[in-house]
Amino acid sequence: VGGIVVGTAPVAISAEYDHSCALLAGGTVKCWGWDLYGQLGDGANTDSSTPVTVSGLSAVTAIATGNAHSCALLADGTVKCWGHNLFGELGNGTTTNSSTPVAVTGLASVVALSAGAYHSCAVLAAGTVKCWGYNADGELGNGTMANSSTPVAVTGLATATGIAAGTSFHSCALLAVGSARCWGNNADGELGNGSTADASTPVAVTGLAGAVAIGTGYHHSCALLAAGTVTCWGNNASGQMGNGTTSSSTPVVVGGLTAVTGIATGSDNSCASVATGVVRCWGDDAFGELGNGSNTDSSTPVAVSGL
Repeated sequence: VGGIVVGTAPVAISAEYDHSCALLAGGTVKCWGWDLYGQLGDGANTDSSTPVTVSGLSAVTAIATGNAHSCALLADGTVKCWGHNLFGELGNGTTTNSSTPVAVTGLASVVALSAGAYHSCAVLAAGTVKCWGYNADGELGNGTMANSSTPVAVTGLATATGIAAGTSFHSCALLAVGSARCWGNNADGELGNGSTADASTPVAVTGLAGAVAIGTGYHHSCALLAAGTVTCWGNNASGQMGNGTTSSSTPVVVGGLTAVTGIATGSDNSCASVATGVVRCWGDDAFGELGNGSNTDSSTPVAVSGL
């Protein structure tokens, strides 16, 4: 990527909607793309086709990008966010956009971080979860539908190890025992509990066991299992569940995948990296996002060309 030079190679990358960010080995962050709300973090509010340095950040250990905001987890367990803040997604007690990072109020001992469309969530060292921002569908998980510009505790979670805030309006937490709980919008069964009713507090994903990673897309969710297989649930209009069939409000196994080492969920597509070094994707392909040289949706995984 232009502007990221030898000696400052990225150690993590996050992309969402119209901007992307990279965490560099020195603990700084660079972002590029759309910057209307300051989501590039350099104070300029100017779109950039090459990476710009996020102002005032050091000792960053993880990054997360939402639709028009970005967040960084620092080595001291605190979080800073920047960009769009109409719904309080920067977590600093205001609804004022910021083109430079601001501290999320009252957060400490954070071990994992995720940014959704207009909300963000963090896992704390104690295994609890806090979320902030937009909440019209209950995606903050605190039993209300009220937005919050400061972090609120997700109800009933005590052993969370991972978090995924959906690009739509739901969130999921991975638990230490390998199960998962989700909350928020459920119009297409993306909470995985066998219903299509929204939930403002976490509900258990039906039948899920042995999960080691979780991802949330627009209206679907996926989990990587310890056995190296993948299950998905929710909307399947573009084949993003990968099982060659219809939508499901409970997990279904993605066909033909074994030895999977990582997963990533887009708006209406999903991808998996395999131990052999191959990447396979499935779902929407209108813009070539499956990477196989076509623009044809696929309801089963296809290999990304040239990887």
